[in-house]
Amino acid sequence: MLPARHRLRERTDFTTAVRGPGASRAGGRLIVVHANRTDARAELPPRVGFVVSKAVGNAVVRNRTKRRLRASVATRLTGIPAGLDLVVRANPAAADATWDELDLAVGRQLEKACRS
Repeated sequence: MLPARHRLRERTDFTTAVRGPGASRAGGRLIVVHANRTDARAELPPRVGFVVSKAVGNAVVRNRTKRRLRASVATRLTGIPAGLDLVVRANPAAADATWDELDLAVGRQLEKACRS
């Protein structure tokens, strides 16, 4: 589980991270990472939200995918710049991915999104 200060919770925060001005996106076969930096959050810790739709699978598969994504991002929190809001969206292929594949995809896409 991510610490509370690192979690996106409000719908408006998710929308701003995905569609707000200055938002960037990095995607692959398994996941898509949306990133947005706002001046109001410049020195605050980064926040991360997860979107795993029904297209990924049933409730068991979605929850397993979410847990894996959350664990992978939690190990990389120190490398995410302050003030950044991230939304990690799972594609349907993420349901069949192994832990190693998913972890590698998270690392790659986070790096791309944080660079932009």
